[in-house]
Amino acid sequence: MRKESAIHRVAVLALPPVVAFDMAVATQVFAHEGSGRYEVVVCSLRAGPVPTTTAGFGITVAAGLDAVEIADTVIVPGFRRGLAPADALDALRAAHRRGTRIASICSGAFALAQAGLLDGRRATTHWAHAADLAREHPAVHVDPAVLYIDEGSVLTSAGLAAGLDLCLYLIGVDHGQPAAIRRARDMVTAVHRTGGQAQYSLADTTATSERLNSVTEWALANLHRSITVADLARQAMQSTRTLSRAFATELGTSPRAWLIAARLRSACALLETGDLTVEEIARRSGLGTAANLRLQFRRTYATTPLAYRSAFQPR
Repeated sequence: MRKESAIHRVAVLALPPVVAFDMAVATQVFAHEGSGRYEVVVCSLRAGPVPTTTAGFGITVAAGLDAVEIADTVIVPGFRRGLAPADALDALRAAHRRGTRIASICSGAFALAQAGLLDGRRATTHWAHAADLAREHPAVHVDPAVLYIDEGSVLTSAGLAAGLDLCLYLIGVDHGQPAAIRRARDMVTAVHRTGGQAQYSLADTTATSERLNSVTEWALANLHRSITVADLARQAMQSTRTLSRAFATELGTSPRAWLIAARLRSACALLETGDLTVEEIARRSGLGTAANLRLQFRRTYATTPLAYRSAFQPR
């Protein structure tokens, strides 16, 4: 637990255009914590209007980067992808050197990475951005599967709702788990999920080259069959080594991992839309047995097929 001071100052750094939901979550959790232990300011490069990624409205902030200089915690919400302004990156670096706790929500992780704060650390972001974060910042150990990661003075979270989990987690770090539970109840939300819980991400199955795309399309049409890496290589008229290099270059994964992800994607779709048994879904997706389907779900999503169905199938 962190040492408590009279008031913990939280600066929510809205980089334009900011993701309004991410910014609002961080502000709501801390500004209305209820015990007066946090003082929250939303800031940007300068005081004044800040555009959002949401069509139809912008925001106005009361403070510039000077708020970062006196903060105990700085939270960077998601923002439209691109290079963050140099002044903001300098402010984040300086804050980190002072020992300020820095956290990001969703694509806010890119600003932390651009500032060099994630080098040599584990980090996460929204699963749809994870491959780009890893490619643009090879010194960062990107984990696309988890909700949030605590690396001590630097924390990162996945998209949208995972930012709520991270903020509640920080209250627990500062004041104990009972305080986090009380805040969750006040917000009429579930008690925060642990950071290690999986994002329910569905891996991209789209290749770029015509030859590899024909291979993946063939595999997707035949997922119910037993398919090996050698089968994929024959379809591509390549050696397994050449095929593996092509998968790594275009899809950032191995043929075997891609095949498992494609089977899980198929299984998720079946769980979301019908009432097939787990055994039948395992057969149709090519995962073979219900036991193997449960094993792959536990490894990838840290949950069970039936729990996934309960969460995503309309009632």
